[in-house]
Amino acid sequence: MSTALMLAVAMVLDAVLGEPDWLWSRIRHPAVMIGNVIGALDRRLNTGTSKRLKGVGVTLLLSLGAVVLGTVLGWLGPVVEVLCCAVLLAQKSLVTHVRNVAEALRVSLPDGRRMVARVVSRDTSAMDEAQVARSAIESASENLSDGVIAPAFWFLIGGLPGLLLYKTVNTADSMIGYRNEKYAEFGWAAARLDDLLNLVPARLTGLMIMVLSNSFARWRGIVEDARRHISPNAGWPEAAMARALNVALAGPRSYHGQIRHLAWVNEAARKDIGPHEIERAIAMLWQVWALTLGLVIAGLALSLIP
Repeated sequence: MSTALMLAVAMVLDAVLGEPDWLWSRIRHPAVMIGNVIGALDRRLNTGTSKRLKGVGVTLLLSLGAVVLGTVLGWLGPVVEVLCCAVLLAQKSLVTHVRNVAEALRVSLPDGRRMVARVVSRDTSAMDEAQVARSAIESASENLSDGVIAPAFWFLIGGLPGLLLYKTVNTADSMIGYRNEKYAEFGWAAARLDDLLNLVPARLTGLMIMVLSNSFARWRGIVEDARRHISPNAGWPEAAMARALNVALAGPRSYHGQIRHLAWVNEAARKDIGPHEIERAIAMLWQVWALTLGLVIAGLALSLIP
């Protein structure tokens, strides 16, 4: 079975089944197991001197382990590869989490705050409705790239070893890739490798959003906003989504009680947004998913032409 066909089947399985509670309540999700390994290495090695060197070693060890594990699992056949790929894609779970924010926000602002706190790391207790909606849309945009397009891209490029390598590095970045006193050195390698692995997928995600929303005339603004973003990659899908919805995203927000004055994305657009705009973002998530699936199937069809 070709890699493209396995990816197409996995994408459909993920979109239909997502992450069933009956399964993951009984066994640990692979992402949780990866996180447990990273956490153990963090506790054991992120001490004393030479933290950057230790972090480089940890990143190399995790990467090698992911590639070896992916290779071994690949020997078990295409059914195992498809199931592993489906488990490590996140389309349905992403849509579910973002939709929960919209539904909660329609009930009350405190409900919206509690629900968005599950998908973002910033302070949520004092958010107004627009800030809750912006946070949900920003999370949807970034995780569309990190949780769907990038895993699919690396599965196509490197099969299951490529996918596991990406998911392991991305998980490491989310756990130790912070620019703070504790992780600035130890998490440096994981953060830089994650930036590299997301370089193409993030831009592909932004491009697909542009195509689907016919936003080519706003290309210059998308590029400018993406380059001002605190992340070298997340700004691309976020800036494209902001233009697709004609809303302003990002801007000042609070982390651990401290206000960070981050640049606005699409600053001149509407800022008074709410559940309706979140639902429009969800519609775009599905459109990008469908376009990706269509491109995979088209590539598969072309490969079969003699």
